[in-house]
Amino acid sequence: MTEIIAMQSAEPVIFGVLKIVWRDGFAGVVDLRPLLTKGEMFAFLRTDPARFDAVKLEEHGHKIFWLDDQGDEIDFGSDSLRQRAERQAGLLHLAS
Repeated sequence: MTEIIAMQSAEPVIFGVLKIVWRDGFAGVVDLRPLLTKGEMFAFLRTDPARFDAVKLEEHGHKIFWLDDQGDEIDFGSDSLRQRAERQAGLLHLAS
């Protein structure tokens, strides 16, 4: 089992896109827009995109999350975000 690399910070860039810095120094931009357009669980973000800016980083850095109107947590883990950031960075590199 591999150790989870914790996140140091997560900041919104535009709706659906975050800049994330991990504690090992890796920084990446993660585009969550394809995920946010699907599913009822993300409806509260779509109906008021300003809510996306209320992203929170869990104290140990293992996940980011938002609280919906009922107080339920919608989250993404560090590992899945890291994989997405690396994959998206690779796609950008191929396009240039």
